Amino acid sequence: GETSPKSDYTWETYRFRTSGDSYDNVSFSKYNTLSGRGTVDNKSRLDKSDDAARQKWGGSWRMPTDGEWTELRTKCKWTWTTRGGHNGYLVTGPKGNSIFLPAAGFQCDTNLFGVGSYGDYWSSSLDEGSPGGAFRLYFGSSTVGWNNCYRYFGFTVRPVTE
Repeated sequence: GETSPKSDYTWETYRFRTSGDSYDNVSFSKYNTLSGRGTVDNKSRLDKSDDAARQKWGGSWRMPTDGEWTELRTKCKWTWTTRGGHNGYLVTGPKGNSIFLPAAGFQCDTNLFGVGSYGDYWSSSLDEGSPGGAFRLYFGSSTVGWNNCYRYFGFTVRPVTE
C-alpha cells in the first residue's frame, strides 16, 4: 500500500495504520477483514490507487498477485547467478523466457538488510486472516519460498503488465 519510498519502515509510519505499534494491536484504515482492528472493508487485493507499480509506471502495470508469484515459483527453473555485479535468481519459464530478480534485500526501520543475499518481493494480495500481513515471495541463494509478512516492511516491487 505504500506508493512512495520513505526512510523509515515501521508500523508507526505505515500509510494505513490508524493506531497501535505492534502486530497484536495495530488498527487499519484500509485493507482489513477483522472487526476490532479498524475499518473493515474486506479488501484482499490492493486497489489500483495503492499499487506502487501502477502509481510509478502507469498504464496497465501492476504488482503481481500471490497466485502469479506462486505460479512463477512452482513452474519455473530458478538459478542463482550474478548479473551486472548483482546476485539474484534467473527465473526461466517452460517456454524459455526468463527474468532476473536481484537480491535487493529489504528495509525495516531505517536499516537495509540482505543486499546481495536475499530478495523479498511484494504481491498485491493481502492475508485475509491476518490483516497486518500481505503475501510476498522471498529467496536466498539456496531457498525460494512465500509467506505473509508485516505490511510495513520495505520490499522490492517487480511490476507485471496485463
